[in-house]
Amino acid sequence: MRASRFFMPTLKETPSEAEVPSHVYLLRAGFIRKLAAGIYDFLPLGFRVLKKIENIIRKHMDEAGALELLLPILTPAELWKETGRWDVYGKELFRLKDRHDRDFALGPTHEETITDLVRKNIRSYKDLPFNFYQIQTKFRDEARPRYGLIRGREFIMKDAYSFDVSEEMAVKSYEIMKETYHKIFKELGLDYLMVEADVGAIGGKFSHEFVVLAANGEAHIVFCENCGYAANIEAAKYEFELDKLPPEEEKPLEKVYTPDVKSVEEVAKFLGVDVKKIVKTLIYVLDDGTAVAVLIRGDRELNETKLLNYFNALDAHLATGEELEKLGLIEGFVGPIGLDIPVYADKSVEDLHNFVVGANEKDYHYINVNIPRDFKPIEFVDFSTAKENDPCPVCKNPLKETTGLEVGHIFLLGTKYSEAMKAYFVDKDGKEKPIVMGCYGIGVSRLMAAAVEQNHDENGIIWPENIAPFKLEILALNIKDKDILKTAENIYEKAKAKGIEVLLDDRDISPGAKFKDADLIGIPYKIVVGKALKEGKVEIQKRDGSLKQLISLEEVDKFLDSIKE
Repeated sequence: MRASRFFMPTLKETPSEAEVPSHVYLLRAGFIRKLAAGIYDFLPLGFRVLKKIENIIRKHMDEAGALELLLPILTPAELWKETGRWDVYGKELFRLKDRHDRDFALGPTHEETITDLVRKNIRSYKDLPFNFYQIQTKFRDEARPRYGLIRGREFIMKDAYSFDVSEEMAVKSYEIMKETYHKIFKELGLDYLMVEADVGAIGGKFSHEFVVLAANGEAHIVFCENCGYAANIEAAKYEFELDKLPPEEEKPLEKVYTPDVKSVEEVAKFLGVDVKKIVKTLIYVLDDGTAVAVLIRGDRELNETKLLNYFNALDAHLATGEELEKLGLIEGFVGPIGLDIPVYADKSVEDLHNFVVGANEKDYHYINVNIPRDFKPIEFVDFSTAKENDPCPVCKNPLKETTGLEVGHIFLLGTKYSEAMKAYFVDKDGKEKPIVMGCYGIGVSRLMAAAVEQNHDENGIIWPENIAPFKLEILALNIKDKDILKTAENIYEKAKAKGIEVLLDDRDISPGAKFKDADLIGIPYKIVVGKALKEGKVEIQKRDGSLKQLISLEEVDKFLDSIKE
């Protein structure tokens, strides 16, 4: 490909909307352009990368026995209503009506559509198992689309769905996909972790995320360097047994004056006690309007995902000052003793002795509070957010914390969708049973951003070789010099003949501009044809800085052979 005939509109300045490296460099290097918030054009460079990613995914999915198909983006509301997700998805679901006033949605995912297809065509255990996948555009009406391709409203995704006769066989399908995902992300050349994850709105029995490690990632994960355990903080268990305070003799309950002292740190300092002896009483209002009190130790943070899962709620929020007032409570001094609403406690509170809580009276707290003498929670639950240095739930060594971008997510769905949509089969015993399902997603367009987040420097992108738009770039530094241009073109033709994807920069611009664009675009290898040609030499470079040397024209063939696929 000749750069003079190729569309790659690079930018010198960083667009004001771009915040993270992938957004900055994909815009500046001419891979994408913004059409509207969370909606992007993929320019020729970006499209080439997308196709490379898709082909790697497709290769491994096909090898795993999955069958590619293509489902409609537009899905009738009736399917979503069968599973209850027409309401569960809320405002993120793009909804529209046709000319007959019938409701439709633009698919953010396709569990309902694929289950409908299967229930209409599979009748017997002899028809199973199957695993179907597609690579297709998806839509989610994100409240805050941001960071370019990282969180968009329109994006490209690979989604797959397995169908089995039993949970045992479904787990085998799940394990095949888990191993397939490892192969995909390794071939993509990315540094990633597989972590235990929350099932979220998709539902199911268990799930794992594949997270590309990146400083600007939205996924917060904890992992163990000793045994390899890793989990999203929304799913990680807090091993409170290893973080207990020593037992104490119970002391008499006492109400103490704490004037204008509200926060955990303020109360601990005022009373001269460890923050671990302070218990926060958090009042949450669930989506059905029910108010509940949740207790957690002062040094821990409550995980709202765990809270929603426990109460099987779609949404919940901390009570406002006005809502607390209606409950007869005072902000900053709420406590569990004498509360008229249900009280639940994090496991970190279960074995505390002589701790401190609000007294439900302005400027007062209780000290020397003990369970069950002074109050009794309905249940002790793991509501705590995991954090660095918590003990690993497997080997008990301290956990590390990091951030990353979720680029893949797999779920063992069980019979959640097949039962709701009556996708049954007749088993060997002649009985009708629900099909057992799994689903498996990869964010194709997000992977492009993740690769850049992980592979860049101050000058631009450094693409992993397997997904770079081109393998080699040839820079003819001065096209007015006939020898330089002819040599560059000869090398270009040789590279093409060897099957190397090559870009020849034959534009009539300055050498400095060519070098800057080359670094910005991030093609793995460069051959620079310039002043050294007078000595019969050209310069070879690798974008990551690991190679930079002059070679003779006679050595060019050997170099080209070394970088062939």
